[in-house]
Amino acid sequence: MTTDTSDIDLMIVLGMDDYCRDHLSEHFRVHYWPDTTTHHDRLNDPLLKRIRAVQTNGSYGLKRPMIEAMTNLEIVCAVGAGFEGIDLAAARERGIIVTNSPGANADSVADQAWALILGILRRVPACDAGIRAGRWKESRVAMPIATGKRLGIYGLGHVGKAVARRGAAGFGMDVGYTARTPKPESGCIRFRSLVDLADWADILVVCAPSTPETYHSVNTAVLHRLGPQGYLVNISRGALVDSEALAAALFSGAIAGAGLDVIEGEPKVPQSLLDAPNLVLSPHIGGFSPEAIRNTIHLVRDNLDAHFAGRPVLTPLPEEAYPR
Repeated sequence: MTTDTSDIDLMIVLGMDDYCRDHLSEHFRVHYWPDTTTHHDRLNDPLLKRIRAVQTNGSYGLKRPMIEAMTNLEIVCAVGAGFEGIDLAAARERGIIVTNSPGANADSVADQAWALILGILRRVPACDAGIRAGRWKESRVAMPIATGKRLGIYGLGHVGKAVARRGAAGFGMDVGYTARTPKPESGCIRFRSLVDLADWADILVVCAPSTPETYHSVNTAVLHRLGPQGYLVNISRGALVDSEALAAALFSGAIAGAGLDVIEGEPKVPQSLLDAPNLVLSPHIGGFSPEAIRNTIHLVRDNLDAHFAGRPVLTPLPEEAYPR
């Protein structure tokens, strides 16, 4: 039996395509609040007291003032795996359930990781720019291939495993990883530290979650162990990589190149990175594909349906995600 949720007020704080908007509007009373971080002058809006569910993501998040203003809030659903912008302490104090969408966009993010890997290794953006500028011969530079390289995965969750599968099956790569817990079923080589993984890998892909413990974990020491023939790709969160250390490593030749889909402080990009050589950038679009968005919105709907029917949600945040 399906629970009638048509009288439940759901707030959405991020942009959505027509399919997702229509899908949720069929089942909930939907309200749009484009950016919860810039509307604190509206904390007394009577609408907030009616809101029982919020859909957000890790970047937009949901801060304490908004949580406290929503006196009937019961559940916050984060689109995608990230949840770093949600005030988990404030949610826990109120008994508010928080969910995310692990795995729903893993294939999309993994494809983006590989777009960046191949783009850097084979200098695709630079070649394109060179040809358009009339520098055909100058753009024909021998560059390395991915096949047979060592692929290091920092964080072997849903996305990390998807990146690893593509490397092993598609490019014949040895795959190593470091993660909070061993993943023997993966068939990958486990390294006990990020520094050791970087020392071994030719290509290091950052897939770990953003937590206080992982902040700037990719630092000067890690980059120097990756070495002048090594490449870094980040498709997780910008805060995991020390941007200034990365820019310095690119300028000095301490690493060969990097690809970033996420940047600390985005959408503002440090000038040092914009000026850095051998760097390919994309605007946090890893999980932004029609397929991923629809997978995610179905999981959000399933979590909301479960909660309002009195059943356990499908993907609650793990206990270790909450501050102690």
